[in-house]
Amino acid sequence: MTDPRPILNAALALLPRPMDSAEARVQLVANGLQESLLEHRRQLVGNPPRPVGPAKGLWQFERLGGCRGVVDHAASRYWMHSVCKARGVAFTATALWNAIEFDDVLACAAARLLLFTDPRRLPALGDADDAWRLYIRTWRPGKPHRATWAERYAQALAYAT
Repeated sequence: MTDPRPILNAALALLPRPMDSAEARVQLVANGLQESLLEHRRQLVGNPPRPVGPAKGLWQFERLGGCRGVVDHAASRYWMHSVCKARGVAFTATALWNAIEFDDVLACAAARLLLFTDPRRLPALGDADDAWRLYIRTWRPGKPHRATWAERYAQALAYAT
């Protein structure tokens, strides 16, 4: 697993200060662990698993899913444009999707902005059930794995707080 702390620090520094909180960090790490173990920058598919799936980056965004979401959503659009400019990436879903496979800071900032599109407050620290519901609402995984969430959320609490 990639140590998420330097990535979180760099990504959250590109966003407004109120977006950086222990709750945001825990949710980001938990989602990253759930999606890729903070290890795989391309979705694994097949048997044996190969990195050729449609999702990219440690937070596993699809071009027409999370990438389009943060580029188009009224709550995230301004800040995503600012982050793309800072990272030298064109402000399109396709450019973002291509870049997040190799730019963990960009991927993390996009992940934080996807969380920001949810109208509810971030879950309280330690509330793994509410954190799961936020993950489901915002990431909309095709095949959610609830059985792995508790362990990954506990890991996130340890890393991010």
